[in-house]
Amino acid sequence: MSNNSYFRSSIYHCVERSASLTPVYFEDGLLVVDIDSGKIIDVGNFSDIESGYDVSSNLIHFKDRLIMSGFVDTHVHYPQYKVIASYGTSLLEWLNQYTFVEEQRFADEDYADHIANLFLDELIKNGTTTAMTFCASFKQSVDAFFNASQQRNLRMVAGKVMMDRNAPEMLCDSSEDSYIDSKELIEKWHNNGRLRYAVTPRFAITSSKSQLEQASKLLSEYPDEDGQKGVLLQTHLNENDEEIGWVKELFPDSDNYFGVYDDLRITGSNSVFGHCIHNTDDEYLKMAETGSKVSLCPRSNLFLGSGLFELEKLESYGIDVSLASDVGGGDSFSMFQVMNEAYKVSRMNDFNLDPVKAFYLTTLGAAKVLNMDDSIGNLEPGKEADFIVIDLNATEIISQKNKISSSIKETLFNLMTLGDDRLIDEVYIMGQRTYKK
Repeated sequence: MSNNSYFRSSIYHCVERSASLTPVYFEDGLLVVDIDSGKIIDVGNFSDIESGYDVSSNLIHFKDRLIMSGFVDTHVHYPQYKVIASYGTSLLEWLNQYTFVEEQRFADEDYADHIANLFLDELIKNGTTTAMTFCASFKQSVDAFFNASQQRNLRMVAGKVMMDRNAPEMLCDSSEDSYIDSKELIEKWHNNGRLRYAVTPRFAITSSKSQLEQASKLLSEYPDEDGQKGVLLQTHLNENDEEIGWVKELFPDSDNYFGVYDDLRITGSNSVFGHCIHNTDDEYLKMAETGSKVSLCPRSNLFLGSGLFELEKLESYGIDVSLASDVGGGDSFSMFQVMNEAYKVSRMNDFNLDPVKAFYLTTLGAAKVLNMDDSIGNLEPGKEADFIVIDLNATEIISQKNKISSSIKETLFNLMTLGDDRLIDEVYIMGQRTYKK
């Protein structure tokens, strides 16, 4: 008896060879997954490869559907699940009025467990199978998130927020305690199954120089070596003019905001910086030189009125970029909606975001930002079988638009501009169905 699962459907993904991005589409495709390992064995046109397998067993045929790799959200806050779409003004006021109030509730382990489960279910419902998330400043909030992720066998990244100033006392730790707590969590969760840890200083405003030095120490203690992936780092950068001005006051010896992080050695290819919409040319250059990664959050930037990112400029410097929801500043979990807003922001900067590139920035490109493109991000053989099944007739308008599409590129554009969670018909994690609409 075959030990494979077979999925017949239209199939789309991107491959990248020598920095060249190539869309791959099979109108009638076959995806072959090894049941035991949960990894992809083969993908191609059904007529080309079906003869090599016993597809009479374990075949699922999806009609009027499109299989693609699960979405990867590279910047999101699970403690802000209930903060989403909260009325506010600027970033700093919004943090104080809503976020810091809600995050104090995560001292309660039961509450953290409850929200972690709601949050992950919402991600899955929206087709997001991997995310890099900020937890709260309490260790138990990280345990809750990783436990819930492990129960679902998800590939996830998370970390305890480090804050030792300019935040409510209940949310603050000391630089030494943040190091001790983070180290314990790294030892417990990093590279535990499909989980990885991200050292997580919230941003320069809420972390002293001493605490950022502790973050740097953690990065140096858990590097990439012996085939094991080192810890990642996540934080915020150049999101808001008021924020940038305050950082200048707090770190007068640094040339700029990115310079604060670079001076304290927390930049590099394992470091992911959220937002990056008010960068100087020197910062663009330094980001590129250090190999630092960027996570763009259009829905959050528009919701809070923070500004418009410059995707074309980031790419001109060769900086690895991804798209992200930034819930709860962002007001949707749907990566279709994130791509929709990214397209509009790009148009405001006289730049067209091609749909192939948009989907790349939420799948393989995003996996690359997290140093996970060897495991996830597309449907190449050897990758983990995290994929979504999209209903091409989920809404009447999408159905009608798809009927007159002359190419997969046009269909992708329909999905990213008109789509939301209703498009997600099924979600598979390591080849096992996890969600059905």
